[in-house]
Amino acid sequence: MAKVILQLGELTCPSCMTKIQKAVENQDGVSNVKVLFNAGKVRADFDESKTSADKLAEVITDLGYEVLKVKVREMA
Repeated sequence: MAKVILQLGELTCPSCMTKIQKAVENQDGVSNVKVLFNAGKVRADFDESKTSADKLAEVITDLGYEVLKVKVREMA
């Protein structure tokens, strides 16, 4: 398992947050998704054998939101 933090461009409304959270949660191997509206970040745990941080960033950009930075940390 790994943890990803995706820094987003500006989120303009709470419904954006909900839309992003549901899309990321629906990806295979993803858990513990949190969208931090004020910080403009998405945090999630993911199984590297089922998806990747780049795939999760792509899911968000496909919704029309900008991903500025992707940070991955391996979980012990």
